[in-house]
Parts: sequence; structure tokens; C-alpha cells
Amino acid sequence: MLYTNRRANVPGLRGVSWVHGTKIGIAESLDGGVTWGYRGTTQIPLGTDDDSHWAPDVVDHDGAYHMFLSFVPGMHEDWGGTRFIHHLTSPDLLHWKDEGRLELASNRVIDASVLRMPDGSWRLWYNNEPDHKAIYLATSPNLYRWTDQGKAIGDKAGEGPKVFRWHGRYWMIVDQWEGLGVYRSDDADHWEQQPENILAQPGRGTDDQVKGGHADVVVNGDRAYLFYFTHPGRHGPDARKDTTEQRRSSIQVVELHHENGWLTCDRDQPAAIRLEPPPSR
Repeated sequence: MLYTNRRANVPGLRGVSWVHGTKIGIAESLDGGVTWGYRGTTQIPLGTDDDSHWAPDVVDHDGAYHMFLSFVPGMHEDWGGTRFIHHLTSPDLLHWKDEGRLELASNRVIDASVLRMPDGSWRLWYNNEPDHKAIYLATSPNLYRWTDQGKAIGDKAGEGPKVFRWHGRYWMIVDQWEGLGVYRSDDADHWEQQPENILAQPGRGTDDQVKGGHADVVVNGDRAYLFYFTHPGRHGPDARKDTTEQRRSSIQVVELHHENGWLTCDRDQPAAIRLEPPPSR
């Protein structure tokens, strides 16, 4: 599991500098996703210690891993600054080579989600921040040359799109800060939004008593698992404070279900998970 690191427990950091200046963290499971251990951080030759690596999306193709990474140059105490998406490759998920920056719709783009289409081409959805946090699309024949195709979804602001294929449809999950918006499509071009967001209501589990945020989905066999993060300390009378408790984050998992043409999940039910590795690996 590759995830966005934060400096939530470092004292004296002003503004939102605690979400900057970190590299991508690695967690590893030896029992199919039931338990996880910390493996360190990725070795990505991009930027300095003041620069930020966020929101990796990784695909396994033709003997190599391809990461599409949000890169934020410089240290920031607010949400300003430029942001770019870089393409990197690796043989082992640990050591990475920078293949260059994607030329997309603006210089403030984050949160790539990459999927191969039936004709062998690739699509990349991302958040274009200057356009009211809309979700944009780029296409590629080979993961190296990308052409921006403009806005894909803009009915609601959001970030962290995740697109996947399941139950005969394409699905997109977007963090809309009121839980996760769900969209479905038959062709990955025309999207219809689910009437209700998922994970909008707090759960009862440890570190899960707040709305769910920026997620990833692992389709494993005929089952699908939603990995999402929470800020556990942002509830109750101290929700608006800015201490380690409100800054820290937690990763949760819930199994997705397909019911009446839409997606549901119950975050209060135990997730019976045993991930099987892909045959190619």
C-alpha cells in the first residue's frame, strides 16, 4: 500500500505545512490485507525535502510498475503553490525513475487515477483545481504520451477520483467532503451520479467516527474493497481545534456491494478481506 504521508505529530508547524514536505509511505501486508506493517518511504528522485509527494496511483503493466504522482514544489503554510502530476516507473515498488511531468489543463493538478481501456489505450482522471475542483480527463496510447481531453465531471466540486471496472460498468468515486460521491458509466465517457454519497455518516469503529475521505478501490476477484482515510479527531466539541489529534489520519477498509445498480457499503460491519495477488506477480 502506497499512501500520502503527513507530519501530524511534528510540533510547531504553522498553517497546513504539516501536510507538506513528506514522501510516499509504504505499508505491507503478509496475510492478504488483514494486518499491515510500516515499510518506510519510497525512493523517488523528485524534488527536495521541502517538496511534497501526494496521492500516488500505480498500475502494473508490461513488466513494470507505473506511478502517477502529485508533486508540490516548495514548502507552504496554506493551500497555495503549483502542483503537477509526474509519471514514474519501478521494477519493485520501492525504487523509482522519474519519466517526466504530464502537460495537463493547468499548473494546479492533483490526484491521478489511471485505467486501461478495452482497446489497449489508457485514461487518466485528475482534479483540476482552478476549474472549481472539477474532474478532468487525459488519454494516452502507451502511458508515456498524454493528451488532455478537458472536463469529465463538474457537477460538484471534489478531488481524489478513483475509476475502476466492476459488475459490467465503470465506476468513479470522488471525495466531495460530504462523504464519497459515486458515479457510474457504461462507456467511461458519460457519467451518472448516485443519488446518495457513501461514507457520509460517521461509523462506530475505532478512528472511524467521522466522514470518510479520499479513497482507493481494490477489485479482487469478484469482490471490491474501498480503502479510505479519516481524521479521527475531527468530531465532538474539539472538532475544529488544530492539534495532533485533529491532524492525524487513519486508513480504514470496507467491502463494497452492488445493489440495485448502485454501490453500497456498511462501515460498521467487519471487512472479511483476503487479497489474492495478480497471476502476473
